[in-house]
Amino acid sequence: MDFRRSSASVGPGSVAPGSVAHVPFPTVLASIVGLWVCYFLLTTLRWDIQEIGFAHEMLWRRAAASAAGIAITLGLWVLLRLFDGRPLWSKIAAALLLSAPAAVLIAQANQLAFADMADRYIERLVEQQGYSAHRSESGEILIEVPGIELDGVADEQPDAAAGEPAGRTSSITFNTSSLQGSSWQQLTEVAFGRYFMMLAWCALYLALVTGEKARAAERREGEFRRAAKAAELRSLRYQVNPHFLFNTLNSLSALVLTGKNQAAERMIQTLSTFYRRSLADDPTADVPLREEFAVQKMYLDIEEVRFPHRLRADYHLPAELENFRVPGMILQPLVENSVKHAVANSSDQITITLSAREEYDRLVVTVADNGPGTQGNDGTSSHAGHGIGLANVRERLEARFGDAASLVCGPTEDGYATILRLPIIDQKEDG
Repeated sequence: MDFRRSSASVGPGSVAPGSVAHVPFPTVLASIVGLWVCYFLLTTLRWDIQEIGFAHEMLWRRAAASAAGIAITLGLWVLLRLFDGRPLWSKIAAALLLSAPAAVLIAQANQLAFADMADRYIERLVEQQGYSAHRSESGEILIEVPGIELDGVADEQPDAAAGEPAGRTSSITFNTSSLQGSSWQQLTEVAFGRYFMMLAWCALYLALVTGEKARAAERREGEFRRAAKAAELRSLRYQVNPHFLFNTLNSLSALVLTGKNQAAERMIQTLSTFYRRSLADDPTADVPLREEFAVQKMYLDIEEVRFPHRLRADYHLPAELENFRVPGMILQPLVENSVKHAVANSSDQITITLSAREEYDRLVVTVADNGPGTQGNDGTSSHAGHGIGLANVRERLEARFGDAASLVCGPTEDGYATILRLPIIDQKEDG
């Protein structure tokens, strides 16, 4: 027999269709901290490789500069997230424009952190090259480069008698300020490097935004699918009760017309209890198997009033399976088919059996009868009427479980049986 294929996507949480997907703050913070931690580690490693010194002095200054970078990048994110719902071109434009002032601020913070180390760093570099350096009266660092020979200067000829060489050496002094450039030039150079660093983070952030939008779309799709499945389950479930009520009222009418008032009163009371219990639950919810058996017992009790000598019910539900969950009223059309096609068409006593067992990690529920029946192997009935029968059960199983559930029905040696194989859902796990 053919089954329609259906699936339900389950997504965490719900997203309003018109809402803007934002990257969670912990993710943003992790990306920013990760960026600056990498910067801190790489610059520290480069400094150690160069063996310039000042390791401890530079370490805490570098940490302070990195902390300032984290704070400024967070400020960049606060502005950039305003464009999360905008088109891609506007996000790119915002990243290009907003990264520039952020880079300048980071460069300024870097200068402040290392301001008192710049001169000491230059002095150390000069010493490593074998030159000498001293400060002028204005506080500028002057570098002396020795070993320059001066020849052909008449008024500075050495005294041979004094043992001086024919030529003499002097030195050229460089002002480090002229070599380093102005503070504005230094700031601009650092800012350009930080600008590309900010652009790299913006690219990462835009990728995170795109990923979050994709996940939000998946969650919305999951919500729509679940809503559609819930509507389908409600529709199918609501088909069961009117059908059952129609048949029961016909039976009740027959009892009243034949003067069986006590039996009619008992049927009305049982019918009231049946509907109070079956309608109290969410039509899309699963119920424990023991409750499903109890509801079917009430239905068969009603039918026993109609067929007092022809209907007998038998129930086999192991205690360990009582909490396994099944769709509510899923057995109702199957039990009703047995009453309609076996009990109503026979003058002998017919036994309808409801049983359950566990088989290969699946729940197997069987509704069987020992009557002659008029159902065919395809599960359809040759009787005309308003029955929805096995088609309803089949559609509900597909809507609830997809390919994970199956329904098999057909004649047996003793009569007719319908077998449901369902995934095991324990009440404790489901709750």
